[in-house]
Amino acid sequence: MGFLGKLAALPKLSGALAGRGGGAWRRPGRSCAGVPFPLPLPARATAAPRPPPGGRAASSASSRALGKYEEVFRSCLAEPEKLWGEVAEQIQWYKPWVRTLERGSLGSASWFVGGELNMCYNAVDRHVENGRGDQTAIIYDSPVTNTKDRITYKELLEQVSKLADVMIKHGVKKGDRVVIYMPMIPQTVYCMLACARIGAIHSLIFGGFASKELSVRIDHAKPKLIVTASFGVEPKRKVEYISLLEAALARVQSKPDKVLIYQRPNLGHVPLTKGRDLDWEEELAKAQCSKCVSVPSDHPLYILYTSGTTGLPKGKPVGTPDAGAYFRVLAEHEVAAFFTSPSAIRAIRQQDPEAALGKQYSLKRFRTMFVAGEHCDVDTLEWSKRVFKVPVLDHWWQTESGSAITASCIGLGNSTTPPPGQAGKPVPGYNVMILDENKKPVKAKTLGNIVVKLPLPPGAFSGLWENEETFQKLYFQKFPGYYDTMDAGYMDEDGYLYVLSRADDVINVAGHRISAGAIEECILFHPAVADCAVVGQEDPLKGHVPFALCVLKQGVKTQESKILKEIVERVRTNIGPVAAFQKGMFVTQLPKTRSGKIPRSALSALVSGKPYKITPTIEDASVFKHIEELLKKN
Repeated sequence: MGFLGKLAALPKLSGALAGRGGGAWRRPGRSCAGVPFPLPLPARATAAPRPPPGGRAASSASSRALGKYEEVFRSCLAEPEKLWGEVAEQIQWYKPWVRTLERGSLGSASWFVGGELNMCYNAVDRHVENGRGDQTAIIYDSPVTNTKDRITYKELLEQVSKLADVMIKHGVKKGDRVVIYMPMIPQTVYCMLACARIGAIHSLIFGGFASKELSVRIDHAKPKLIVTASFGVEPKRKVEYISLLEAALARVQSKPDKVLIYQRPNLGHVPLTKGRDLDWEEELAKAQCSKCVSVPSDHPLYILYTSGTTGLPKGKPVGTPDAGAYFRVLAEHEVAAFFTSPSAIRAIRQQDPEAALGKQYSLKRFRTMFVAGEHCDVDTLEWSKRVFKVPVLDHWWQTESGSAITASCIGLGNSTTPPPGQAGKPVPGYNVMILDENKKPVKAKTLGNIVVKLPLPPGAFSGLWENEETFQKLYFQKFPGYYDTMDAGYMDEDGYLYVLSRADDVINVAGHRISAGAIEECILFHPAVADCAVVGQEDPLKGHVPFALCVLKQGVKTQESKILKEIVERVRTNIGPVAAFQKGMFVTQLPKTRSGKIPRSALSALVSGKPYKITPTIEDASVFKHIEELLKKN
């Protein structure tokens, strides 16, 4: 899990993203957004030389606190250049910037103009040079393959710098794209860092992604190199990456020059295509350590497609032997802080409601649990606090933001016991506001559109890859002067944000805007319900009415009709008759993407008796057929 946590934090350190209808990308120079809040700078990556004389080096101010939350937040609004300039001095620069912030048209912004740096150097090399080479950088723990490994910064530096040399020898240079189609193994991290080391732009695609969708991403990114593995491993099967990749390459127009293949140990050897394929171990055995390449602060670091995912499968405890595996990892590796999703917690609770399997483990080093990726209902939050006996803090971010938009910045003095249901306060640099459809601010606790006043801070995305028109239209046209998050929610009087659902997940019931997330929150309070999804079902009188799909906890004996009646009454009491909630159905499983998202539009069409589309990111497409059959019976 230590490995997984570091992998998840990597985009915060570097910067670039992907987008809808095209990859979004972020600039590495904007990465310093995450350095001081709310987490310490992650340590990961590989080696390169010190910045040349005259390059700006890490400031001694890096150890001092920047101040309390309110002070820092106000400074970000009033003097963003001053504050972010101080923050940026905490990392190493090859060439100092000329201007901290350059404002463009329509609220766009360029940060650290004229500056040059290398994210791999800042993530790995400088830690080795500062005497931390023997410190563990990555802990890899795979319950599926029963593999455990610890990689030090020194070992990480060697692997990444040699891999960078392999890429250079095969023609990859600054600005070229590299597609990484790999399982969640340490070699995947090596690839990302090696690309950053030489200025190549990496695009990480979820391992096992269907060949058709993989081909679309390859054609869009036009990579010079693809890095993949022989196999992926799931609880009951091997995933043959090479056959999936070959099928994808048969479709594409933009074929890569080379394919670098990592042969997974003890899983069998896949044959190489002569003239195209490279063997990972053979290539690294011949490689030298390659130095870091200096790149401008606005140089794209990575492309990430929002319609895909790099997250863990949800809906079951991530393929672990049992629900106690989370506790085992926390105890064995003396984890202090843990990031996970509400879906994963609900899956543990469904299998082990009293967390009996976790009681054998001591969590004496465990201090904080962070949840994100989806709205965390209050019942799941309270169960987690009771079971893990640490603060459980929800926070909210998006692929486009690259780091948290709202959070409990405990390093800046935010409370570790915030109100239930919130996702934190705006992280310094994000001026979050709630607007109605007429672009006017709403009162506290009033549902509206969550937007961010421009400019976006360092660390946020800078565009959609080769699709500037869609970038402007999708994110900035509806609310001029603001970034449209396309999420819906409200703020309370104390500045806490409550993210309820995507803006298009708000159900219009006879002219009343009802949040699907708010109804789900009510339903999940019922002691028999483990998970649920609420979508709009077409209704001839009201336009749409809420329809709930619920998963019961194991061992529930109560009649479903009685549970549904109790759920309906609870929603009526907490949200009101205006929600017009009366319909629901119990299913064995909910369809979710590999990143834990519910495909609401497809489910809404399904329960309305209309044709629906199953996206390639769905973890188990057969769940739709199961729901369809139940609907026919009812």
